[in-house]
Amino acid sequence: MTPTLTPDADAEELREVVRDFLTRHGGAESVLHGRPAGPDERRKVWQRFAGELGAAGLDLPEHLGGAGASFREVAVVAEEMGRSLACLPWLSTSVMALGVLAGTGEEELAGRLAAGEATAAVALADAAPADDPAAGPVTADQDASGGWRVTGRKDLVVDADGADVLLVAATAPDGPVVLAVDAGAPGLSVTPVRTLDPTRPLASVVLRDGPARLVAGPDTAGALLDRLRDRTRAALACEQTGGTAAALDMAVRYACDRVQFGRPIGTFQAIKHRCADMLVQLEAARSASLWAAACAADDEADLPVAARTAALVCGRAYSWVAGENVQVHGGIGFTWEHPAHLHVRRAATSRVLPDGDAGTAADLLDMRPG
Repeated sequence: MTPTLTPDADAEELREVVRDFLTRHGGAESVLHGRPAGPDERRKVWQRFAGELGAAGLDLPEHLGGAGASFREVAVVAEEMGRSLACLPWLSTSVMALGVLAGTGEEELAGRLAAGEATAAVALADAAPADDPAAGPVTADQDASGGWRVTGRKDLVVDADGADVLLVAATAPDGPVVLAVDAGAPGLSVTPVRTLDPTRPLASVVLRDGPARLVAGPDTAGALLDRLRDRTRAALACEQTGGTAAALDMAVRYACDRVQFGRPIGTFQAIKHRCADMLVQLEAARSASLWAAACAADDEADLPVAARTAALVCGRAYSWVAGENVQVHGGIGFTWEHPAHLHVRRAATSRVLPDGDAGTAADLLDMRPG
């Protein structure tokens, strides 16, 4: 069955509401002026986003406290998050954490996340092997009482600083597991990491024989984590498409407004061709991201291929268009006072999540038929 790709009228109405909210409360403007919002401020805005718009748990089933919509609606929000460079824990909580919890028995936590009462971070990327177990890949085991203990380090954890709970992928004796670790648990330390992109906080998470509770066991965790990575790739691709559209809009507006030699620079062939090439990249990204979102919404067997294809196409398109936007702006585009550099930064850092371009491309090659 061919999935329906384009959003319907309800999804477009959702887009307008989300865009209006993020324009007023997204937070990128404060980053531009050197005053990025802290965890407490982001939490307050997130509570309003979840409470007033009900957009935190869009594709979470209604019996778990969600809206019962589909990933198509998630894709719409993702585009607007990318367009506005919103400094909110949406990717970590709505896409990743609820993507894990929807298929497990953690109904109470899923409901709290969907209502905006709590936030979560999902720790996927292991650190490299090290002599110190707490500095290497995360492992888990049960103690004498049957409780779980977890040790190791995770890097590139989105929105971990300030999260109420961490969902950690770990290796247990019988296979992969997913464990929940509450903020403030003994043995847990979260260290914010300064990265290229100030609009998306990342952190390193270290666990030293810390207590945890089982969310998904070896019989289900592997498939759940594979699905989560595909879901994350699809959402990021939609977010990158939104960022690409914003960068193109910024370039076109400037080309229409900036006058040189007595005429708008957008009338010059070099600028027109540059903007046309940017549009071609945007349309390629939009096609790829819509396919991935539709496959995620309809649980299509093509999702692993669609999500990886979209990750590569959209990531490269966003990086290129963001860079071209700076070129169209000329000297002003290279200043910290202009927002063009924020899209360059977001484009670069989003390409390392969840597995980076190299890992995604290698996976895609392995999926070739025959």
